[in-house]
Amino acid sequence: MLVLSHLLGQRRSDPATHQPYESGIVSQGSARLRFAVNYYVVAILFIIFDLEAVFLFAWAVAFREAGLAGFVEAAVFIAILLVGLVYLWRLGALDWGGRQLSLEQRQQEKPP
Repeated sequence: MLVLSHLLGQRRSDPATHQPYESGIVSQGSARLRFAVNYYVVAILFIIFDLEAVFLFAWAVAFREAGLAGFVEAAVFIAILLVGLVYLWRLGALDWGGRQLSLEQRQQEKPP
């Protein structure tokens, strides 16, 4: 298929052929923009905690069949999620303002 495409394909090349093109708009500037890591961290955290909602929804649908054992397992699951959220909060992964400090730096800055 690749060889046939090469043999039967178009031979001429315009200058515009090798330019980036997005939805009919000619691009301006470089495509290599720097984004803050906070956007990616929040996106990953959203995906992680959003996927956990799917597990909890499945548990809620089968609540009667799961019984007390299912309830305890769901409570442990939620507790682990809350521990992870508190850990991220204390680590500063959810802070958007100013500089982010590690947990050790925060403890050193607190007055005794």
